[in-house]
Amino acid sequence: MQAISRVMSKTDLPSALSFMKMHGLGNDFVVIDSRDCAPLTTPNLAKALGDRHFGVGFDQLVELRPSDRADLALDFWNSDGSTAGACGNATRCVADYVMRAQKKNVLTLETERGVLSALRRSDGLVSVNMGQPQLEWADLPLAHSVDMLHLPLVGDPVAVGMGNPHCVFFVPDAESVDLTGLGPLVERDSLFPKRVNVEFVSLVGPDHLRMRVWERGAGVTLACGSGACAVAVAAHLRGLTGREVLLEADGGQLEVAWRGDGVWLTGGTTHVFVASLSADFVAAHS
Repeated sequence: MQAISRVMSKTDLPSALSFMKMHGLGNDFVVIDSRDCAPLTTPNLAKALGDRHFGVGFDQLVELRPSDRADLALDFWNSDGSTAGACGNATRCVADYVMRAQKKNVLTLETERGVLSALRRSDGLVSVNMGQPQLEWADLPLAHSVDMLHLPLVGDPVAVGMGNPHCVFFVPDAESVDLTGLGPLVERDSLFPKRVNVEFVSLVGPDHLRMRVWERGAGVTLACGSGACAVAVAAHLRGLTGREVLLEADGGQLEVAWRGDGVWLTGGTTHVFVASLSADFVAAHS
């Protein structure tokens, strides 16, 4: 994808803005490559782009930047214009794109979460090490000290940080949960001063879980990479699974392995198209 041109038109509007549309199991992203120019994303632009009727539509927006600590740096934005500290599926999608472009099978990516490692497996799938989980209440953060394995909420959920805060409920049947009703209530509970991502999970079989997701700042999503990592950690800590699990999200399967060096996330990626925003759209929402 070409970096953004900075040539100004006669009306002094910014030139058209190129972007990619990608998804990991239906968890969809707009990707802007700013490695050759200054970052352009603002809360207004992210929110306008994220609107599925008046913009492009996405669960998260990812902006690529240069890094002196890694091969590149990533910034994440939610569709409501807020920022996110991590996005596992978007990181895998970007890693797949950059590795293909650079003809390599390993990559490092700087995020708010830290420098993450990515690799292409022999089966072609991309794995990203999302780092070790955050298991202390102040790191999530929570409003006050509580037992992270048994939050004082109806449903006895688990709190796990994976760069983003997650609240994981284990239920008999994830399919029957009122996701759109319960998700926003938990997201904005006073226990979570920075809001929280919410997962409802049921055990399908040995080391096999069904997961449904409500993401803070985005709502219902078909998959969530950092959420899958949080679910795997929570399930193991609760004694429900081992350290390697297969997760069934609405959009497909993700593999998660909690190892000594961090939590590894693996799954499919899809590059859908490359397009450009009009100069008028960019100027109206910058």
